[in-house]
Amino acid sequence: MSIVSFETLCLEDDDSPSPINSQDSDDEFDLESDENKTNKDKMSVAEVYMQACKRVGVVPVSYFIRTCGDPTVTLTHRGLGPLGCKALAFALVSDMSINTLELADNDVQAEGAKYLMEMLRVNLTIQHLDLSNNYLMSAGAEYVAKMLLNNISLNSIKLSGNEFMDEDAQHFAEALSSNSRIKDLDLSHNKFCERGGEHMGQLLANNEGLEVLDLSWNHLRMKGAVALCAGLKVNMILKHLDLSWNGFGNEGALAMGEALKFNNTLVHLNLNNNRLTNEGVSMLCLGLECNDSLQVLQLAYNALTVESALALVNMVKNSPKTALEEINICNVLVNENFVNLLELTCQNHPGLEVHYRGVGGFIAKKPPKRVDPMKVVQDYLDNHKLRLWDFFRNIDKDGTMRVPVTDFRRAVQQSSIPLDRYQIEELIHRLDRDRTGMVDYRGLADTRKQMMRDHRRHIRKVESRQKKEKQKSDRILKTFHSAVEAVTPRASMVISPGGAKEESSGPQPFSATPLSSWHHIMLSNSSRYSVTNLSSEHVHLPMIGGTSPYRPTSSPAMWSYSQPNLLTDSHRSAAGKSISAPGIRSDPQMGHNKLSPTANSLTRSRPALTAKEPEGSVKPKKVKKRKTKKQVNKDSK
Repeated sequence: MSIVSFETLCLEDDDSPSPINSQDSDDEFDLESDENKTNKDKMSVAEVYMQACKRVGVVPVSYFIRTCGDPTVTLTHRGLGPLGCKALAFALVSDMSINTLELADNDVQAEGAKYLMEMLRVNLTIQHLDLSNNYLMSAGAEYVAKMLLNNISLNSIKLSGNEFMDEDAQHFAEALSSNSRIKDLDLSHNKFCERGGEHMGQLLANNEGLEVLDLSWNHLRMKGAVALCAGLKVNMILKHLDLSWNGFGNEGALAMGEALKFNNTLVHLNLNNNRLTNEGVSMLCLGLECNDSLQVLQLAYNALTVESALALVNMVKNSPKTALEEINICNVLVNENFVNLLELTCQNHPGLEVHYRGVGGFIAKKPPKRVDPMKVVQDYLDNHKLRLWDFFRNIDKDGTMRVPVTDFRRAVQQSSIPLDRYQIEELIHRLDRDRTGMVDYRGLADTRKQMMRDHRRHIRKVESRQKKEKQKSDRILKTFHSAVEAVTPRASMVISPGGAKEESSGPQPFSATPLSSWHHIMLSNSSRYSVTNLSSEHVHLPMIGGTSPYRPTSSPAMWSYSQPNLLTDSHRSAAGKSISAPGIRSDPQMGHNKLSPTANSLTRSRPALTAKEPEGSVKPKKVKKRKTKKQVNKDSK
């Protein structure tokens, strides 16, 4: 057991003598000293607590005195404060019976957390700790993270509602990357945003023991949600994930669907109130089709309709390997078609249970858009090869292209033009804008070009909207895959959709990389020369001209030296040449040849840059070649 200084837990002396501390207040108190061990052995935990409260100057909690021998001690809403936690921490240093300590809503603050964390470095019996709603802030997060690096007894810790920010998430990600004993972590009701989501994604990618993670009531949106899903994709331990009340949106649903294609350990997923729509549920279903482990899916209080309910049940019906047993859409009204489909699905999946609001919903359909009546008339005339005057000549005897409204209405109704009553009235309203009772149907002749322009403009708008949606989805998927590459060495594991993941070696640490720089990172095929290890590894490049081997630094400009594929297409690389570093080929003759204009491949490829040769030196060569050809012909004869 490590010796902990009493610097943070020392109790100030008062006028009355105390058996706890016989030394002066200025001396350093050692929790493991022989004298203090003897004093603590003679005194019970309750007596030590009473003496500590007297020294600190706080009122003892009688409930703790009565239940200090029980395995579970609940001190919620007691108003302990930092000093009360100081007295409690000193009493629990030598306690061997309490394994659950609940201190929620006690205004512990960072100072009180410091005393408790010092106590947990010595106490090895407490397994469950609740510090929710205690205003620990950033300083308290640092104390908790340092404790998690050394403590070997805690299995679960609740840190909900402590005003943690994005930077504090990094402390937990780093601490839990080496702590695999924590099984349950509650970080709900905090203020994690985009950077917090990135660090939580790193936590999921690095940790090898966490089974329950609660991140509800945070601000994980857009990039933070995508980064978290990237970490979930490579996680092989987590079983329960609560992401309710965050705001993932359809972008987060797309990334979550991609993660569920590969994750085969998650059992419970809570996405309540995350601004999902029917489109987001469709994206989520694409991942659920390949998942065979998820059993509970909660999607309540999202903007969903019966269309999403039908999509979810159809997914279960068409996926024989799905493990879904419970779907919660308790705010959605369904219809009779959904009820019938659910009964049919339950025949093959008898354990499926869907929670919905009731029967009475309907599928929202847009009313069919009426075709422009003027376009209908123009198309009819074109198909029958008629002119406007030919069509209306029975009622327009003078040929002025102006007829009374009643005659025009009667003629259109008696004709075979496919116009209903509403379209006819609209046509009359557009041709008789001044309400003169006369229809001037010359306007029909001028509408062809305008209608064609409007039609082309509408097509361009639709295509532009579809293109933007596709670009947005591609951008999200690209960010997601870049995040996965940033947290996963390519050679560490082989992942296939819906399949098991096999590790090629032991656990490998990953370095936290912000999402803003993911598009600058290029990972090599070898985990040894990845970007995260360039600062500690030296890549030996081939000797050139007898110079010493160059060792690239870890700066972004030199990251390309860890890429084997960047040198495979060079002109000097070939199959029989020596290799000085993995993936980097070198020519053994390069060490003996000196740099010269003729030896440089770049110079040889540009003869115009070299010195010109005299013209006379070329002619003898041609003559010599002709002579050799004649001599060869004579010899052959």
